[in-house]
Order: sequence, then C-alpha cells, then structure tokens
Amino acid sequence: MKITFRWYGEKDPVTLDHIRQIPAMTGIVSAVYDVPAGEVWPEESINRIKTAANSHGLEFEVVESVPVHESIKLGTPDSGRLIDNYCENVKRLGKAGVKVICYNFMPVFDWLRSELETQLPDGSNALSYKHSTVLSMNPAESELSLPGWDESYSKEELKGLLKKYEELDEEGLWKNVQRFLEAVIPVAEESGVKMAIHPDDPPWPIFGLPRIITQLHNLKRFLKLVDSEANGLTFCIGSLGAGRFNNLPEMIKEIGGNRIHFAHLRNIKLTGEMDFEESGHPTQCGSLDMYAIMKALYDSGFDGYIRPDHGRMIWGEKGRYGYGLYDRALGATYLTGLWEGISRAGK
Repeated sequence: MKITFRWYGEKDPVTLDHIRQIPAMTGIVSAVYDVPAGEVWPEESINRIKTAANSHGLEFEVVESVPVHESIKLGTPDSGRLIDNYCENVKRLGKAGVKVICYNFMPVFDWLRSELETQLPDGSNALSYKHSTVLSMNPAESELSLPGWDESYSKEELKGLLKKYEELDEEGLWKNVQRFLEAVIPVAEESGVKMAIHPDDPPWPIFGLPRIITQLHNLKRFLKLVDSEANGLTFCIGSLGAGRFNNLPEMIKEIGGNRIHFAHLRNIKLTGEMDFEESGHPTQCGSLDMYAIMKALYDSGFDGYIRPDHGRMIWGEKGRYGYGLYDRALGATYLTGLWEGISRAGK
C-alpha cells in the first residue's frame, strides 16, 4: 500500500513542502488542469508535475483525473476523435511513469454536495448533502461550485447539455462506457497503466441524469465489460458509503483487491435516508467502520494507492472546500497507523 495526497498544482494553497512533511507520505495525486476536457495533455505539462513532485521526494504515479468528455458519455458522432485523444493521454502518462488513472463517467456533474460549510458540533465545518435541498435546486441556475466540477459551461451551455441527456437512459450510458473501455483498456495495458473508475457520488441519480457506478451489482457488471486487470476501480468509501444499501467490506471481498487500484478513504455521518455530512476519518467520528474496510482491503490482497479523501476545515483553516491541509494530514496518519496495525496482526 502506498499513501498519497491530492495536489491541485502550483496554485494549491497546500504546497508540496507541506505534503512531504506528512509522515509516510509517498507521492501526490494530480493532473493537468489547464487543458480542456477532450484535448491532449502536453508532455511538458505532465513532466512538469513529475519534476516538481520528485524534487520534493514524492512520486507522481496516480492521476486524478483525466476527464471524460461529455460527448463520449453521450456517444455523439464526434466522440471517436475524443476517445482517440484520451488514448493518447493514457500513452503519454504511461511514458511518464504514471501507474493509475482515476476518472469517472458521471454525466455533467462530478461529486455533489448541497452545503459547503456545515458547522459540526466540534466547531469545524464540512461538506454535507441534504437530498431535499438538492431536489429543490435548478442545476442550470445554481451558484454552488465544488472542486472537481467542470466550470467551463455557461448557464446556456449547461441547459443545452442537460437537454441532450434527456434522451439517454442508463442502458445507453452502459453502451457508451463499454465503447470507451473497449478502446482505452488495450492502450492502458500496453502503456503499463491501470484505469480506475470513480463511483458516482452520491450513488443515486441526480437531476434526472443516469448514474450507473453505484452498487455491487453494477460494479461487477462494469468490470466484466472488459475483463482485464487494467480495467479497475477507485474504491471511494465516502461515495459508496452514502448509500445505505452498500456493505463496503462485503463489496471489497466480492470484487477482490486485484481490481481495486486506488482507494479514497474518508468517513461520513449518515444523517437521514439520503442525507449525510462528512466527518473526521476515524471510525468513531462517522457511520463507516474504517477498521473493517481497511481490513477487507488488506485481506483482499490490495496493494495499490490510497489517499485521505475530503477533510473538514479545522483550526480556522481557509481554502479549497474539502481539501484543506490539516484534517487530511490527520487522516493520512490515522490511515497509515490503521494499516500498519492490520498488516502486522496479519503476519
């Protein structure tokens, strides 16, 4: 297992100097952020990230993410060219030493929260999701902006994109993801790269958009579309754990560690049937049994990359919502200690 830390580049208030001081940290998870989705990343930009990481004693072996253009998800006539571009990015990243690419196939929106600064009893604040609030939102008019969202659409462009998705159901999305995988996975195999799809967050449909990477049955179906170790998962326990229908340790056991290439580890507190707030990483802070999840990963033979996922904003820190330094650093040390205890007990 290698523990890593998300880094948003030179403008990130969490610097590489900060990250390298976190105990047991091995590398960063980053991406080229100034190239539009669907276009080819310059090799110079990829190597610049690698050089910056290496100069701080850190590896750059995980990319999060190479965005999948909406035309690929929709299966439009121009999607072939965009898939070709995606394959070229996989080749270039493999050449630079990247081992895992995290990506998602969520239509329009990546992870969604209804509140950015929910006050918790301990005085910290965190991201949260209240389903009734989301149901009342007009996605084309909302001003809510989250890290990871594609903010390149104007309101009119977003309305047009949502209109296109009215004609695409879940089976259509399954067809389009299979076409994508059939083109990309062979390239990934040749490039020494493992593709790791991120589950939908939250794991249910929003705004009438289809979502398919949500539960065990669907994850197993996804992995069979192209049955290769290069076709794997980012096992995000905060995303999947928001669904009360998901038993995370059992899911890990069913899937197996050889198909989980990357794990996002954070805790959430379930506050309603479809409501939750993010919490500190330890088991006692939320609703997820972090020990049972980590032990399931260990027992499954998982030997990939993990990172502490979204953290609270604590000790007065200001910055990118969910991606402050302090709480994620605490999470990283907690996860490292938990893994060491489990691995030593297993010998």
